[in-house]
Amino acid sequence: MRKSTFIKFSSDKRRWQRHQTSDSRGRSFGNSRRRRRFTGGLNSNIQTINTVTNIPHADSSRCYVALFDYTSRTPEDLNFKTGDKLEVLDKSYDEWWMAKALSGRSMGKQGYIPSNYVVPMQSMESETWFFTDTKRTDAEKLLMLPANKHGAFLIRDSESQKGHYSLSVLDENTVKHYKIRSLDSGGFFISRRVTFESLSDLVKHYSNVDDGLCVRLRSPCEKTPPTLGLSYNTVDHWEIERSSVKLIKKLGAGQFGEVYRGLWNGTTPVAVKTLKQATPHYGINESTILLFKKEEKHIRSTAAVSFNQGAKRVASGRDAGATVILKIQVDMAAQIASGMAYLEMKNYIHRDLAARNVLVGENNTCKVADFGLARTENESVYEAKEGCKFPVKWTAPEAISLSQFTIKSDVWSFGILLYEIITYGKMPYPGMVNFQVVQELSAGYRMPCPMNCPPEFYEIMKECWKENASDRPTFETLQWKFEDFFDTDSTAYDDANNF
Repeated sequence: MRKSTFIKFSSDKRRWQRHQTSDSRGRSFGNSRRRRRFTGGLNSNIQTINTVTNIPHADSSRCYVALFDYTSRTPEDLNFKTGDKLEVLDKSYDEWWMAKALSGRSMGKQGYIPSNYVVPMQSMESETWFFTDTKRTDAEKLLMLPANKHGAFLIRDSESQKGHYSLSVLDENTVKHYKIRSLDSGGFFISRRVTFESLSDLVKHYSNVDDGLCVRLRSPCEKTPPTLGLSYNTVDHWEIERSSVKLIKKLGAGQFGEVYRGLWNGTTPVAVKTLKQATPHYGINESTILLFKKEEKHIRSTAAVSFNQGAKRVASGRDAGATVILKIQVDMAAQIASGMAYLEMKNYIHRDLAARNVLVGENNTCKVADFGLARTENESVYEAKEGCKFPVKWTAPEAISLSQFTIKSDVWSFGILLYEIITYGKMPYPGMVNFQVVQELSAGYRMPCPMNCPPEFYEIMKECWKENASDRPTFETLQWKFEDFFDTDSTAYDDANNF
């Protein structure tokens, strides 16, 4: 799938904790058949970054290994490559740690590193093929990315059985899943015919022979570097120097400002939102909302630059994709619903939810953006001031007629956004101007099912457009509806014993 260029907001002023999981052991599923223990070599395509060799004296509890390359953005940062070993010296800031390189080109040097780029050495997370906190649907999405080829795989925690794992494998254009069982004696198996002392041994075995799997394991699924803040220097700074941001290209404009592609500190691609001088309070409001945000489906706001002619909103960015298929469209809807479910939980109303305010980034990652109209819910209702403008075609009837906004009016807007997704960005209510839309809605009109739209998808749209706001679903409900959209068979796991 070819990619077109866009900018994705991805920096975070809010610090956040990286979650780690321990390698717990569960109960076995029987030991009635004769088993053999595996010992064998490693396929050359399966590499490890978990080997401890030639490391200077260091406290093992502070030793970490890099999962991704990192190029310094400021003089205080530390360069490192995937597989480099580092000793963490200070964790005072959750997002940026002081570390010393124990290997690689920066060996002996100290500097700040993004904490979500490293994991403890000798941990399960340090294996290239292990994906922590990954759902089955997410595994399928990751493995189907163009960078992965036939035989790509990953191992993840089981969603249904704590202490167990699942193996997901790309077999041509489909993803197959296998349950990895745990033994009372401390081993693992997929097929009862052969057991393994560790998951590493399991991977080594199936990388040499398929032995009942759909395909031999060939290479770990590609991992995408996580998003992070601009730098350690900006962690507690809401303003950055104007001279540090270079505007490169104007991307668009709206009621409250303009958006540019830019470069921060000569190193980092960013999206820059300039706010009109007459509406500085909107920028402050947006900052307030994003300050506490640590869930990944929102843009991650970093800092503002004060100007005589306005203020800039800066967030780090990546390139974005454009072409989508139904599975990707459904996944986009699930991601957006997830982001809105967080606002719902925190009692915030977006008030301008639309495709234009969702940033689509690398690997079709969606982030809810543009909180210029967002407000906190007071007693579940926000009443707009006289003269306040809002987008009619995306606005719920009760908000149009009474200027009253709730999270349920955001749900209505989400239904319109679904129309935009499934029609590849067509304007809602085609052929109608705003006053016609208002008249038709008051008469009970709803847009018909778009061409090539699955009936199940349209049914969710209609649920969002129910006349009575209280009858509309919550964003939490919408999230699981789309996450489970294709999940019609809860037993969709293959058994190696059947091959």
